[in-house]
Amino acid sequence: MKGQDLNLKALFLGPKSENKETFEKYLKMLFEDHSEWRKNYHPEDMTIIKRSDMNKEDFIFTSDKMEEVLTELSRKLRSQSLPWHSPRFLGHMNSETLMPALLGYFGAMLYNGNNVAYESSPGTSEMEEEVGGDFAKLMGCKKGWGHICADGSIANLEGIWYARNIKSLPLAMKEVAPELVEGKTEWELLNMSTEEILDLVAKVPDKLDELKNYSARSGKNIDKLGKWLVPQTKHYSWLKAADIIGLGLDNVEAIEVNEQYRMNTEVLERKIREFASKGIPTLGVVGVVGSTEEGAVDDIHKIIEVRNKLSKEGINFYVHVDAAYGGYARSIFLDENYNFIPKNELKKKYLENGVFLNEATDWPSDETYEAFKAMSESDSITIDPHKMGYVPYAAGGIVIKDKRMRDSISYFATYVFEKGMDIPALLGAFMLEGSKAGATAASVWVAHRILPLNITGYGKLIGASIEGAYNLYNYFEGKEFKVGDKIIEMHNLTRPDFNMVDFVFNEKGNTDLAKMNKLNHDFFDEASYVDGGLYSNDFITSHTDFAVPDYGQSPLSFVKECGITKDQWDKEQKVTILRACVLTPYINDQKVFDEYMDKIHEAIQHKLNKIYGIK
Repeated sequence: MKGQDLNLKALFLGPKSENKETFEKYLKMLFEDHSEWRKNYHPEDMTIIKRSDMNKEDFIFTSDKMEEVLTELSRKLRSQSLPWHSPRFLGHMNSETLMPALLGYFGAMLYNGNNVAYESSPGTSEMEEEVGGDFAKLMGCKKGWGHICADGSIANLEGIWYARNIKSLPLAMKEVAPELVEGKTEWELLNMSTEEILDLVAKVPDKLDELKNYSARSGKNIDKLGKWLVPQTKHYSWLKAADIIGLGLDNVEAIEVNEQYRMNTEVLERKIREFASKGIPTLGVVGVVGSTEEGAVDDIHKIIEVRNKLSKEGINFYVHVDAAYGGYARSIFLDENYNFIPKNELKKKYLENGVFLNEATDWPSDETYEAFKAMSESDSITIDPHKMGYVPYAAGGIVIKDKRMRDSISYFATYVFEKGMDIPALLGAFMLEGSKAGATAASVWVAHRILPLNITGYGKLIGASIEGAYNLYNYFEGKEFKVGDKIIEMHNLTRPDFNMVDFVFNEKGNTDLAKMNKLNHDFFDEASYVDGGLYSNDFITSHTDFAVPDYGQSPLSFVKECGITKDQWDKEQKVTILRACVLTPYINDQKVFDEYMDKIHEAIQHKLNKIYGIK
């Protein structure tokens, strides 16, 4: 399959339900198949719900009540849901979902599979095993393994769970199998690499359970494991995870970001060395691929370089990549055979496969390319199908580099699992969650079978999103609106690493940061659910604050570009940013983009006029 063979418009219901007949056709097909499946299971069994039951007064009353409640449900959903399907919606990480993913969810939902236990969901458990293999292939983890979980927060929690348990195993070896670590100091035990630890565990398979009993899961030695380092752009789930896992918030250290909102890896190395000089190990480092506020892609390759450099000095740490948002974008770098495409061949490949429609679209930067390439060298990765996988909620995911890592967190419930069974029968033994929807696995499985996780499938879909973001970035940059006797200018935060466009409005000549912040917050009030009139709101976006406690001085250069002085920044210590997450797969098409931008321009003008009291 070539990317040119794929038409993205055939895969979505469409902003105006253009593919309604196709959706209805397959929805009906799946339901009829399910209905016949029920009928064909022991056809000799009698029917239980009789025609005489259906004619009873209470049956009719109950049926009518159901219709009444479902009608009310539809009313609430239609009147109180966000129009995420429209290119007018440029807010949160929510957009058109793939029609085949919706159909896959509906079809499997009828069978009510529980993917924690194979005996409850053989079909969808096998699908999840295949999806986990897809994740590993996407991330270049040839010995890896993955699975679906509820969301990125759960995946992040699993990542730190892996790190905690694995990094505590050498201390457990000292108690259970001291011959494995003979002569090593405690510092050396706390600074072993993941691979080295797994290799040692493999030498004593009969002692695995005992090792786990002496590991951090027992509650021992957690206070010795050291620091968990995250960028200032971290997702808040990392704080929750450190709390739950027993590491504690005091051991989570935020590393400052640079003006591109990427982790400053020079500061990272300096911090790790500083801790080491005090005898404090570094448990792990998190790099973010697609930060939730800026869409920034950390320099994963530089984080790996720091790890490799310090490893030679006896300092080792776990690396987790939080790619909940940006993980699927790795598909845009993989050819038909899942090989990472050389940088000098990318543009040619993009044009061959219709990834970008405009030859002038200049993405990725060298740093972003290298960051995505280096993801395969991390220990674990979070990836969310319900973001850039375009499947319905709730579908997060995690990939581990080495499937042997699973043993460090495994539990076996005897009423569910039989030890010695193979995956997918043991799927639930190697994850945090219990009961989970088989329908989610089916939804992701269907999406992956129609859109391969390479340049011919998801690469083309991701490309449409990125190109749409660049269209918007170029359209917003320097744009002006006349409001009464004032000129309102637009300023973009930074050139997107991914498909997030952050921007602000400011009055021309204004040097008051509080005034600029108020203007942008007032605009958000007009361009969000806060306004209340969803059907009358013709442009929806979101907002965030970049404040000193979280971001340090990294926003200062942008604030200055907007005409604000450092004194004002020191006084206010925050800047209010408007945030457009461009997941829509439609505005890469210049004709569609132009039509919607004319409408969005008019909407922005109207909202600014309203803010300033201009009629």
